[in-house]
Amino acid sequence: MSFTSKTQQLIALLSFCSSLKHVFQIHTQIIISGLSQQNCILLKIVNFFASHTPINSSSYAGLLIKQSQNSSNSWWNILIRNYATGEYCSHSEAIRFFVEMRRSGAASDEFTYPFLFKACSSFLGLKEGKQIHCDVIKMGICNNVYVQNTLIHFYGSCKKIVDAYKVFDVMSLRTVVTWNSIISACVGSCWYYDAIEIFRLMRKCGVQPDETTMVILLSACAELGDLILGKWIHCQVIEQGMYVNCQLGTSLIDMYAKCGAVDYARLIFDRIGERNVWTWSAMILGLAQHGFAAQALELFSKMKDCSVKPNYVSFLGVLCACSHVGMVEEGHRLFQGMESLHSIKPMMAHYGAMVDILSRAGRLDEAYKFIVDMPIEADAVIWRTLLSACHIHDISDYTGVGEKVRKRLLGLEPKRNGNLVMVANKYAETGLWEKAAKLRRGMKERRLKKTAGESCVSVFQNR
Repeated sequence: MSFTSKTQQLIALLSFCSSLKHVFQIHTQIIISGLSQQNCILLKIVNFFASHTPINSSSYAGLLIKQSQNSSNSWWNILIRNYATGEYCSHSEAIRFFVEMRRSGAASDEFTYPFLFKACSSFLGLKEGKQIHCDVIKMGICNNVYVQNTLIHFYGSCKKIVDAYKVFDVMSLRTVVTWNSIISACVGSCWYYDAIEIFRLMRKCGVQPDETTMVILLSACAELGDLILGKWIHCQVIEQGMYVNCQLGTSLIDMYAKCGAVDYARLIFDRIGERNVWTWSAMILGLAQHGFAAQALELFSKMKDCSVKPNYVSFLGVLCACSHVGMVEEGHRLFQGMESLHSIKPMMAHYGAMVDILSRAGRLDEAYKFIVDMPIEADAVIWRTLLSACHIHDISDYTGVGEKVRKRLLGLEPKRNGNLVMVANKYAETGLWEKAAKLRRGMKERRLKKTAGESCVSVFQNR
């Protein structure tokens, strides 16, 4: 067999590899055949390790590169990129490969750093990211737009919005990705109105937004609950002639539902052609949270009929719906089916929804037992939910559940003034004046005051 055909045969075998065992066997044949320095073969092996991300053999790929006589920094970049973006790998491995790359004498470039910042963003490695930022400055590539974009994203992910602004301000060239990155950084740090102002500046500078821009801004409107602002962003979508794809449509549904305009949300849901599980879930949760329980349950059933597998948000929506209409047994059935039928592990919010179902139905003993038997420790929100139900369904605390819940809640949050006021008021209502007075004296001694009530009025503004 000729040298060329042998090389092609080995490359073909590597292409069909599906396990480490096969790769090691083929690599043995490569060494025996004297082809261990063939770049095309070695690059194929490196690509296998990079794409399959076998953590226990990551050093093997680095060793191959270091032993190769003709390797280049692009080989290291392949490893760094795949370990930084891999779904089932440790993203910190990308940083380790970067250190090995520098030790081997290979020079990093503008293709190395974006993925390093992406890796740091994934595990919130602020210290590592700042060190890499210093290296970028030393290498003289701090003005590269791709490096700067990922740097803004990194600082935004770490909630260092001021640092993200500093990078943004000194940029001479800004792409739509740059603007999206800084807007996203603001939204991630709850600087919602700053995000809107940056969007205004973006338009003033003549940069055309894309679908990603609108998705980010709609999430800000949803968090603010600002319907007028959300409608203005929707108008921008229409004016720009943007195609309302699945992601953008889902964001619009979520925004309108969270701002209380469920009819608008349903109108968009019915009109968009492409839907995924997040689209269905946003609509189901929106209907359930605003009291349209029957419609939410009907939509959940229709989603399953369309062969769309529900996710944790879908179940949160239907559990909320069951709570509103008092469907205790149906709520139990859905909750049990989450893990047994759909392999979805319940989160704190799902346990809270189940407690709300039992509490609203007046099944206080059952709700208390459910909380105690939870595999995770209940948070204060869940205990407050049950305590509120005790104040409604068992005002004199004949079951004794109310007193047990009060002790649990005050043990979790002994300094939260809202809890103390709630408990003191309950004692006063039931004639336990001494206990109520003792609690209020304790609040006065610790200088704890009840938080003043707040209200919000939306005033029309010409945006």
